Amino acid sequence: MKIHLAALCVLSLMLPLFASAKSADRNEPMNIDAGAQSGTLTGDGKTTLSGGVVITQGTLDLRSANAEIQIKDGEAVRAIFTGKQATMRQQMDDGSWMDAKADRIDYDITGEIITLTGNYTVTSARGTNAGQRMVYNTRSGEMNSGGDGSRVRTVIQPKNKAPAAGSDK
Repeated sequence: MKIHLAALCVLSLMLPLFASAKSADRNEPMNIDAGAQSGTLTGDGKTTLSGGVVITQGTLDLRSANAEIQIKDGEAVRAIFTGKQATMRQQMDDGSWMDAKADRIDYDITGEIITLTGNYTVTSARGTNAGQRMVYNTRSGEMNSGGDGSRVRTVIQPKNKAPAAGSDK
């Protein structure tokens, strides 16, 4: 029972990260594999997954050394995935792939805010964004990076690549 509840909590945490994530994944079974699990998923408290955490559901693949799910009134309110590095890979509805990695992925479920910290990189067909800290509002789509004295690197791919001059294509 506890593992099933943990699976539901983790799913609700990660799917909103990118609005165009493969919507069919929500209907697939979630598999959680960890070296250990301790804590509670009722009332107030936390559940800790450790020993290498692997979560898969459809095309979603999330891996971290450890995960902590914070519970308030029996509902997941926050999830924190840590490791060198926590990674996430998921296919988008358009068939492209999104990859994210960071030393820490912190999702405030109540506020719908995801914070990637520690050498984060998000890569998709649209481009890449990398730095030390990124805050992403899943509700509004607003993203903020840097501002802490570190540099932010962004590469945006063109929508349509025109054929090179002189090319027959």
